[in-house]
Amino acid sequence: MFGSVRARATLGATLVVAVALVAAGTAVLLSLRSNLIGEAGTQAERAARAVASELAARTPYDRLSGLDGEDRPVQILDEDGRLVAASEDLERITGTATTDVTPQSPKPDEDDASGDGSDDSDGSDESFAPGEIADETTFTNGSATVDGDTEDYRFAALEVETPDHGRLTVHAGAPLAAEHGAVRTALTVMLIGFPLLLVVVAAVTWLVTGRALRPVEGIRSEMAAITASEDLARRVPEPATHDEIARLARTTNETLAALEASVERQRRFVADASHELRSPIASLRTQLEVAAAHPELLDLDGAVEDTVRLQRLAADLLLLARLDAGERPADARVDLAALAGEEAAGRAGVTVDAEPAEVTGSRGQLGRVLANLLDNGGRHARERVTVTVRREGGWAVLGVADDGDGVAEADRERIFQRFVRLDAARSRDDGGAGLGLAIARDVAVRHGGTLTAGAAPTGGALFELRLPLAR
Repeated sequence: MFGSVRARATLGATLVVAVALVAAGTAVLLSLRSNLIGEAGTQAERAARAVASELAARTPYDRLSGLDGEDRPVQILDEDGRLVAASEDLERITGTATTDVTPQSPKPDEDDASGDGSDDSDGSDESFAPGEIADETTFTNGSATVDGDTEDYRFAALEVETPDHGRLTVHAGAPLAAEHGAVRTALTVMLIGFPLLLVVVAAVTWLVTGRALRPVEGIRSEMAAITASEDLARRVPEPATHDEIARLARTTNETLAALEASVERQRRFVADASHELRSPIASLRTQLEVAAAHPELLDLDGAVEDTVRLQRLAADLLLLARLDAGERPADARVDLAALAGEEAAGRAGVTVDAEPAEVTGSRGQLGRVLANLLDNGGRHARERVTVTVRREGGWAVLGVADDGDGVAEADRERIFQRFVRLDAARSRDDGGAGLGLAIARDVAVRHGGTLTAGAAPTGGALFELRLPLAR
């Protein structure tokens, strides 16, 4: 199930939202609990200060208003930690300085207190004066049972210096029931709401990703149909959007168009090659059959000529096949000036005007380019063919010009197509298959250069080969 992009996207989105919800829910619960505990602590401190204020005003223990409430446990401890007063109906308590709930009898010196406001403390804390209440409050958590009801409380401990009883510590509690209830309610809501929210997120993500990936499925199914039918003229549907899927569809169609054109070129190549091979093979066969029946009629020169033509055509086809297969040229350093001199030697009417210019590549393939250009120039020239080599910036430029009729501007690109022969060329062609210029351009491109056709100063054709200079 999770092998599809749709399922993985849904699972990923759901997991991300789940982690975010858990983190957010935990933060909310902790913040809520902290706020409610802080509120309970404020209430407990307010109750403790009320009792401390009454003690500072010399209110007797039995008249303290903070001890008669049933919902607020209060303890009053003396300096020795003895419980001297506690709220009514307090049955049990934890979390304070003592678990005693029954006040102990006061010490004799407290019964004999003169009540004149003198300070009976040992003077260990000179900052405290009779009737003064401490600013600092300490908080603890605990539980208490009041009149049979047990609850958790937040206790505040506060010291007060009384005129009659010395230093006392007041412990007052505020219930945490509201905090527990709010946290439980929030937790219940989260436990119910979060799964429902995750289901909604998963459903929405599933629907959205399904809608978004629907064009991809259309592209996939159409590509499968194209593969099954081998009909490269078909195209995948392009959604009317401007997103990545639309760009994928357009790129796929462009690839299909390029593949269709490549296959069509290959078909034409095979058809043309078959046609070109058929003529010399049929001619050679005819001559051999005639020679077998009548040896005296054997045209040996014609047979050799047809054999050479067939050999050249096979070599051209083999080279084109290697170039189409992406064969990388060698990394040898080749001097175009020296190569031009070698290829022009022995050719009538060919002159060379070259300066040294080294390039990197295959000497054999570059020599084949120059030979094809010289053969083409020789077939169309009236008297002479001129070869030039010069350096222009980072390029080596080799030019082959003839003084023939030239190439019409409309045909200057078409002549580089395979098996293309112009009418004028066909009438003068003595066996060429129309592959020489196609091979020359393919080799030039494989070497990182260009091969173009133009007009020569003498009015004929000018072919320029541009290759990057060797570093």
